[in-house]
Amino acid sequence: MSKDEDDEYEQQAILEQVFGHSSSSDSSFDSDSDNCYSKWERIEKVKGLWIVRNFLSSHKQSRLLSSIASENWFTQPSINQSMRFGYQNLPRWAINLSDSICQSCSSSPSPFLQNLSMRYPFFDQMITNVYQPGEGICPHVDLLKFEDGIAIVSLESSCVMDFTLGDETVPVLLEPGSLVMMYGEARYVWKHEINRKDAGFQSWKGQLLDQTTRTSITLRKLCSSPPSI
Repeated sequence: MSKDEDDEYEQQAILEQVFGHSSSSDSSFDSDSDNCYSKWERIEKVKGLWIVRNFLSSHKQSRLLSSIASENWFTQPSINQSMRFGYQNLPRWAINLSDSICQSCSSSPSPFLQNLSMRYPFFDQMITNVYQPGEGICPHVDLLKFEDGIAIVSLESSCVMDFTLGDETVPVLLEPGSLVMMYGEARYVWKHEINRKDAGFQSWKGQLLDQTTRTSITLRKLCSSPPSI
């Protein structure tokens, strides 16, 4: 190996330690199948709600969590959320993750998701949340200052996210490595929440979930102009 090649190898190793990937073109967080089309699943009862249940392998989840940890955002128990606004302010790993989601949307069976993949930047705002066992989120619709098409990547513990419209509730299991995309009615009409009313415990199909810390990454795009009210 030449000195130049050795220097390049060393630089790549450093990047992997810091960002969890070797360069901006690296595909560390790409989905784990060349055929993303077959992995998208429509949640039939909620129009515009799509999920890829195995978007990231266990190995890629670990690398992503290491990248998040390297940011030193959550140094105290009281700090459980970090926001970044502006494409230029997103960490490199978040841009790679965004590119991977965009690629998957362009291959999806939904024409809505395919249309989303044409915008640039695909996302320019990110929230990273760390939920301790028993913590949830109240029912809400994301603010109108964000465009249609919102992605949620789940890491570590599984949880049940409820989508509600009037008296109807549709539970969706979010497993580690899963990707959810909310579009249209799922984004603007249905509320979503993580319900913790029953002593903090959640179950799925009659089985109690063994829940520990959960990390989620929500990616959105700011509207280019203020939304009309």
